[in-house]
Amino acid sequence: MFELKFVTPSAWTDVVMEKFDFFLQDHAAAEKKAASMAISMLSHYQDKSKLVRAMTDLAIEELIHFKQVLKLLSARDIKTANDYKDLYIKELRALFRHERQHVLMDRLIIAGIIEARGFERFSMVAEALPAGKDKDLYDTIAKSEAKHKDLFIELAYEYCDKDEVDARLEELLIAEAAICAKLPFNGALH
Repeated sequence: MFELKFVTPSAWTDVVMEKFDFFLQDHAAAEKKAASMAISMLSHYQDKSKLVRAMTDLAIEELIHFKQVLKLLSARDIKTANDYKDLYIKELRALFRHERQHVLMDRLIIAGIIEARGFERFSMVAEALPAGKDKDLYDTIAKSEAKHKDLFIELAYEYCDKDEVDARLEELLIAEAAICAKLPFNGALH
């Protein structure tokens, strides 16, 4: 449906593979936060039945992903880590407009962009992993992220003017590319 404007370099994957235990901890935290975000959205927009159904399904799926990553951590005898503020997410959230008529649109578009970045990076992780269960899991998670990115934009089209969504999506994709270009590679998802 849309393409990111920043392509993550393979050097990111190299760092992730070197710090894979840390990556798994960060990934688990990201899945937990994604489930929480979906629950928050369905709670805030109870009058939008299509969104409520979609966010309910999404929250369940993200918790399943969390459980799957938790199994990977347990198999390596690694504990989950304390959540920390993700600079990528923080900078994207700073782009939210706070006027009532724009809040839902921005939340949906930014969520779609985050899912698109997840699709790209989980695909890179899957490609870097050797054949086996871990690779299969990351292939599956990447495919889910691709569906989620489209879901959020479809919901934005459902509840907002399509031309406004397209214009705002373009603005936010440019801003997200600038954010990604300046963030260091530390082994985290973002």
